[in-house]
Amino acid sequence: MISERKHQTAATIVDTFRKGETDPVQVLESSLRRTASSESVFVTFTERRARAEAEASAKRWRAGQPLSALDGVPIAWKDLFDIEGTVTTAGSAIFLRKRPPASADAEVVLRAARAGMVCIGKTNLPEFAYSGLGLNPHFGTPHNPFSGQSARIPGGSSSGSAVAVASGVVPISIGTDTAGSIRVPAAFNGLVGYRSSSDRYSKAGVFPLAPTIDALGPLAHSVQDCIAIDAVMTARDFIQSNEIVSLVIDDAILEDPAIEEDVRNNLEKVVVRLQDAGVQVTRSRLKSLHSALEVIARFGWLGAAEAFTFHSDLLASEDAVGIDPSVRGRLETARQMPLTTLVRLIWARKELMAQIRAELGHRILILPTVGQVAPELAPLEKAARDEIDRFLSVNFAVLRLTMAGSFLDMPGVTIPTGFSSEGLPTSMLLAGLSGEDDRVLAAAERIERIVCS
Repeated sequence: MISERKHQTAATIVDTFRKGETDPVQVLESSLRRTASSESVFVTFTERRARAEAEASAKRWRAGQPLSALDGVPIAWKDLFDIEGTVTTAGSAIFLRKRPPASADAEVVLRAARAGMVCIGKTNLPEFAYSGLGLNPHFGTPHNPFSGQSARIPGGSSSGSAVAVASGVVPISIGTDTAGSIRVPAAFNGLVGYRSSSDRYSKAGVFPLAPTIDALGPLAHSVQDCIAIDAVMTARDFIQSNEIVSLVIDDAILEDPAIEEDVRNNLEKVVVRLQDAGVQVTRSRLKSLHSALEVIARFGWLGAAEAFTFHSDLLASEDAVGIDPSVRGRLETARQMPLTTLVRLIWARKELMAQIRAELGHRILILPTVGQVAPELAPLEKAARDEIDRFLSVNFAVLRLTMAGSFLDMPGVTIPTGFSSEGLPTSMLLAGLSGEDDRVLAAAERIERIVCS
């Protein structure tokens, strides 16, 4: 077994409701007790709403009339999602002071409520969701539960969302992913994370970073739970598939010196196990993937131009001094991006998305989610203050592989592959073509059954 789950999945919680062994109120109380030790994980709690939703759900279960397969399950939302009566801070102290409370739930939050899920609050993130490391000087940085003697970063930007699940506060949380912000924290915290195709879910009421590339998705303990919440957020049932899973590995990615030995070895062990179980695995170089990596390294990140444009008024205001310097610095680097560079990025994205469609076909790409385990927190906190170039270098290294997938709008599911010699989680990423989320989720569910059995 790759990793032993320490906490219940949403599916197992619902099973206890069905058997009458517990009820949503008791589960909520357990979740709320765990928040006491979840320092810096949440920005806002919605305890009154949660209690009302749990009590209503308990009545439905007693009557044998649950609203959905997730009725009564606690859920947390990254603080980019509007929740009625709360301020959407986007991890910013400026927004906390100056933004009014949301007048309505974001569309996907509303869908979860209609399915009977219990909203316990909004989770922490780096300011404006603009970091793959997860640090936040305003609200604190959630500590990775796998930290040993030295604290490790949670990954970002869905940092609080990942730690809320990994520490057992909730079985499912919802994050956003522009360059890797679901996949990276899922990998660092030993979770399953699903980054959807950009247009799979409604983004109404979700604060953006880079609207062209932004995607939503869950962090959970199982692919099954991701499929269940996907059905809630899309308002349609998931269609099971018996399609033969065919995987492709690019050896040039695995052989990159930036991939740590434990990450590489654990992935290779999983591949052997999959092959022994009859899964077809081929090895070939995907030119489009390498071209995407080269384009990003040469011309920069398309999302940077959008993020700068979105926040340009704030950057020009007197409030700019209150922005986390590491975030402000990254935003400002896009100010001087030439128009020709931006156009090249847009052209390259369109061309490479077509190219990978031809190269990959119906196969699923398998690669490390991140080339390393979670770095220590303290040196990066220092770098964010005093060595910004080093901070940005680590940030880019952590996001490098997931950025390529985002550039190509590839839906992806992270699955744990084991642990490093230091006891830190390692992870693999299963990615498919834009819009083929159902195929990716179905493949991930089958692969998880094999590697976690």
